[in-house]
Amino acid sequence: MAELTATISATMETLLESKKYSTLRDILSTLNGADIAALFEELPHNRISLLFRLLPKELAAETFVEMDGDVQEALIRSFSDSELKEIVDELYMDDAVDLVEEMPANVVKRILSQADPETRRLINEMLKYPDDSAGSIMTTEYVDLRPDMSTEDAIKHIRRTGIDKETVNVCYITDERRRLVGTVSLRDLILYPEDEVMEDIMETNVISVNTLEDQEKVAEQFAKYDFTAMPVVDGEGRLVGIVTVDDAIDVLKDEATEDMEKMAAITPSDKPYLKLSSWEIFKSRIPWLLLLMVSATFTGSILSHFEEALQTCIVLVSFVPMLMDTGGNSGGQASVTIIRGLSLHEIEFSDVFRVIWKEIRVALLCGLCLAVVNFGKLMLINNTGIWVALVVCLTLVATVFCAKLVGCTLPILAKKIGFDPAVMASPFITTIVDALSLLIYFKFAQLFLHL
Repeated sequence: MAELTATISATMETLLESKKYSTLRDILSTLNGADIAALFEELPHNRISLLFRLLPKELAAETFVEMDGDVQEALIRSFSDSELKEIVDELYMDDAVDLVEEMPANVVKRILSQADPETRRLINEMLKYPDDSAGSIMTTEYVDLRPDMSTEDAIKHIRRTGIDKETVNVCYITDERRRLVGTVSLRDLILYPEDEVMEDIMETNVISVNTLEDQEKVAEQFAKYDFTAMPVVDGEGRLVGIVTVDDAIDVLKDEATEDMEKMAAITPSDKPYLKLSSWEIFKSRIPWLLLLMVSATFTGSILSHFEEALQTCIVLVSFVPMLMDTGGNSGGQASVTIIRGLSLHEIEFSDVFRVIWKEIRVALLCGLCLAVVNFGKLMLINNTGIWVALVVCLTLVATVFCAKLVGCTLPILAKKIGFDPAVMASPFITTIVDALSLLIYFKFAQLFLHL
């Protein structure tokens, strides 16, 4: 794919130099909007503006939606009012709302000035919904039918109005008060006799979401029910919009990225990495690094407390990194598994004791296996002596046990009290387990080596 993209880019450059715009238009018309947007990313803004004007109207709107915010802003500034109006008119409502949210105030003012009054009203209405809610990602372009319509009338209605809708595969049946009472698929409309009435063939067991529902939960419903569109209703059950599967995929991608950044102790950002400045990256990382550095001073305090014991048996120092790393890795394994289970709703707070019991068994198996291997290494290779080897191996078992318990319980408790479980991932758990492993290590050393 990369080679094909490079070939197309080189061809476009050649055609631009030769001013063969009709050939360029023919080539671009064969591509998908997302692929064209990817090609445009490597070009200077003046070239993008020229090539964008060659695109057919519908393809131009599809490409515009897929572009980065800074490229969109540059294009808008280069558009005439009539060109901007054409693009705004072609955008689906959810895409228009996303555009308005991302642009600077002066650009937003120009966008809204070119939108028709109804579009402007809908955009302002959708902007009132909380961020990350179903209302903020829905579109108002759907096909609605009446219960007393025949299949023939329904198909005529779809042909008349469907051209501007985001999807016609599923149609929504609403009563005179616009309350959602059923759904019918385009397949059923085609296959049933022409005189069949909607209320006789519609599916009345409708799964819908409220406008204030969290967008991540909405996206999860798509995976659960294999939907391509999800109806969105207000507090009185009235249909106000739909969320489509492409928006659900975007939500899942963004949420997964956010969780990964939190698990790595980074403040999440909406921008791609290459679009972030060094200063922005610094600001997202330094608070967590400072917090973790301060929390890690507990480890230093423990080492200082047992300084005399270390001087008495200096060989103990050489095993500290191995014990701390093993504990951190063990805790990280448990926490990542539990966090993922929580995000997929496979694990609830009521499962905490089942989780602990399972991790106890895993911890004992892992700890004993590591201890046996390490005991053989210490005796055959390091020649440390049986008592030092015993201290190190017992510490391994106890550290893995504690790490697994901490790693599995902290995310569950965090979610219970309202924190994001991802925050309790590797960095924090590693810091806690490091301190525990040192305490366990020196207590065993005092017990068996009489330090």
